[in-house]
Amino acid sequence: MKQGLVVEDQPALTRWLGTTLEEAFPGIAVEASRTLAEARAAIETLGPEIALIDLGLPDGDGVDLIREIAARHPGCHCIVATIYADDQHLFPALRAGAGGYLLKDQPRERTIQSLRGIAAGEPPLSASIARRLLRVFGGDGSARAANHAARLTPRERETLTLLAKGFKIADVAQTLGVTHNTAHEFVKNVYRKLRIGSRAEATMEAARLGLVNPHL
Repeated sequence: MKQGLVVEDQPALTRWLGTTLEEAFPGIAVEASRTLAEARAAIETLGPEIALIDLGLPDGDGVDLIREIAARHPGCHCIVATIYADDQHLFPALRAGAGGYLLKDQPRERTIQSLRGIAAGEPPLSASIARRLLRVFGGDGSARAANHAARLTPRERETLTLLAKGFKIADVAQTLGVTHNTAHEFVKNVYRKLRIGSRAEATMEAARLGLVNPHL
């Protein structure tokens, strides 16, 4: 059975997010934490496969929890669930390892649809957040990003495409016919050359370069 974690200090929103997870993934077992301390204890015993994390918690910043989960439980999908739609909250969360960014004010059905997209390798992003990312990676930043992308080798471009489709390193290695260590180096090079820090950013970069369809 899948394990899910909701990290949210407001009871009504905790129930809303928990029910949303249950509708998106029937049969999932959902636990809730109100604080960073509770969440840190929970991840040690639960080993959740997906976590919906608020950024503004009573005892700290949800970004710190995302960073810890990404380092210690890389198989867990960390999804931000917040009211903040500004760059000051968005980009630190993505760089910490968040695999998606959802706004709490969007309709439940839209949130459920976004979460179900995880199975297809699509990062769950609220529409306004996806548009913001595309604007940031476009415009004046487009030329700079294109220059970074031009430094990618053909194998690294293939790796970027596979990452954007949700492939894990083992899947990248199998698809490209290389060792796990070589695939890991490809991923590291892609992140370094594109100056990105998460799969969500990799997906948006791949979409901007026309390597995948973002389905926005």
